[in-house]
Amino acid sequence: MSGHEVAVVTDSTAYIPAEALDGLDIPVIPLWLIWGDERFRDGVDIDPPTFYQRLRKCKAFPTTSQPSAGEFADFFRRVADERGTRSIVAVHISSGISGTVASAEAAKMQLPELDVAVVDSFSTAMGLGFIALDAARVAAAGGSSEDVVAAVEQVQERLNILFVVDTLEYLHRGGRIGGAKRLLGTALNIKPLLHLEDGRVDALTQVRTKRKAIARMLEIAEERLGGKRMARAAVIDVDNSKEGDAVAELVADHFGVSPVYRTAVSPVIGAHAGPGTVGLCFCTGD
Repeated sequence: MSGHEVAVVTDSTAYIPAEALDGLDIPVIPLWLIWGDERFRDGVDIDPPTFYQRLRKCKAFPTTSQPSAGEFADFFRRVADERGTRSIVAVHISSGISGTVASAEAAKMQLPELDVAVVDSFSTAMGLGFIALDAARVAAAGGSSEDVVAAVEQVQERLNILFVVDTLEYLHRGGRIGGAKRLLGTALNIKPLLHLEDGRVDALTQVRTKRKAIARMLEIAEERLGGKRMARAAVIDVDNSKEGDAVAELVADHFGVSPVYRTAVSPVIGAHAGPGTVGLCFCTGD
């Protein structure tokens, strides 16, 4: 039992690196990967290296799914029992790219004995991770559910996710292409630069090489900072750790932010972004 008034939970797409948790305990409910007749809990039954090796070789494309309302209800009850609390703030992947929030809301209706606040992050990956971390810090300091939700909203206002994909094929096949659809059919050597806008994938621009696309991503980050400092940052990748490490060094050097967290994205997100993707999640400072 933690003794905290509020328990903050999230889902497996946040994929927060251990060093970022700094002692915080954020229970995670896994999303599902479905590959033919096989079902895998994201980050539990299959790890990123194994998943991406199979993704590159397998002709069959995996699908993904949110936890059911029943799974959420069991999860919320377990967290409440383990934490000795009736109050839970559940912060989840954007409703614009997943049905996870809807399932959590359905579970909430089944649990009148608990005070569950379901929050749409309008984000994912370390964007969701940063939101969950701030929420958990407020809860650990004794904040109320209202305080925790307010902390989420403050992070959302300062959060950006930019990413470069090798191909739009995976987003298109997975039905998560959103506003980037207009880039379909472009030349093979074009590298799309995308972002999350209002919780959905949208196109920013297209650049002829990966190197130039990454350079442009950093330029856009600078523009969005508008003279403010980069308060924190994470570089994410999909089976592309070498390039991700190089981008993290560029971010640290150019923006003077430390640490720059490094993390792969969860297989559920990687299935849609596709191998080779590299991205930057950051929050603006004051």
